[in-house]
Amino acid sequence: MRLIQCEYQHQVRAALVENEQQVRLLDADTYTLARRAIAAGTPLGDIVESSVTETRLDYQRLIDERRLLPPLTHPDPAHCLVTGTGLTHLGSADTRSAMHAKAQVSEAELTDSMRMFRLGVEGGKPQDGKPGAQPEWFYKGDGDCIVAPEAELPVPAFAEDAGEEPELAGLYVIGDDGTPWRVGHAIGNEFSDHVTERFNYLWLAHSKLRACSFGPELLVGELPAHLEGVSRIVRDGATLWEKPFLTGEANMAHSLANLEHHHFKYAGFRRPGDVHVHFFGTATLSFADGIRTRDRDRFEIDLPAFGQPLRNPLRFEPATPASVAIPSL
Repeated sequence: MRLIQCEYQHQVRAALVENEQQVRLLDADTYTLARRAIAAGTPLGDIVESSVTETRLDYQRLIDERRLLPPLTHPDPAHCLVTGTGLTHLGSADTRSAMHAKAQVSEAELTDSMRMFRLGVEGGKPQDGKPGAQPEWFYKGDGDCIVAPEAELPVPAFAEDAGEEPELAGLYVIGDDGTPWRVGHAIGNEFSDHVTERFNYLWLAHSKLRACSFGPELLVGELPAHLEGVSRIVRDGATLWEKPFLTGEANMAHSLANLEHHHFKYAGFRRPGDVHVHFFGTATLSFADGIRTRDRDRFEIDLPAFGQPLRNPLRFEPATPASVAIPSL
């Protein structure tokens, strides 16, 4: 089952994807439907089936009219937390081989990144029910950093780079008792500043404070263990760069359950009513192939299991005035 959210008569409404041409409107937004499911102790799919209306909408028209919204939102963006984990994917066979070869050097020669990767390979998928190795973790922002599918990704004037990160995003709602509930998964473009990160890994936090996008569709139910997609950049109507990518647990050093545990183990991330968008990492970047993006370039991330691809053009923002001293009250 796949859901979208869209603007309908000046309201946020969820809709069930019936096929590539048509969606069927539901009687509420995704957040409300998820809250109903939690309160009733009922699977979200059952709530969706009981919430369908007779209104059907043209899917392509919603796309063309820029009426698509992220498939899960909170009415108050401050109550949506956007985070992620890195160094989680094994990558292609060649990349994996190269990384494993580097991991065989002595402990003294390992970079911090390679230590983190090796921790995941060795302990990211525990089989005894206990927590596994902690992953790298980062914060991106609240709901205001989320850009709708088809909408522009803003690039601040101070940014050194504007690079895509094609990956899975887990979407969650926290129940009234503080229990995190997984609503489903979506295609994500975590979008980072790789030049800033490369200069010094301690600037990773700065590199992640950027916009992001996910959707347009929310996959409800079991996530396939192996997923194959394509990430591309389109410039002036032509494909500038394109590369396949793998994701899903079969292609990861960590289990999704382990990544979720190490996020939600913090009480501050279990605040009743909050929404969480958590990116699970990637192994495929155009930046690694020497690509530098420009204004109006368009990212396209296609995972067939998730229906329509996620597309976002870039918008480079003009320079802002020089910073001024912050006044005291």
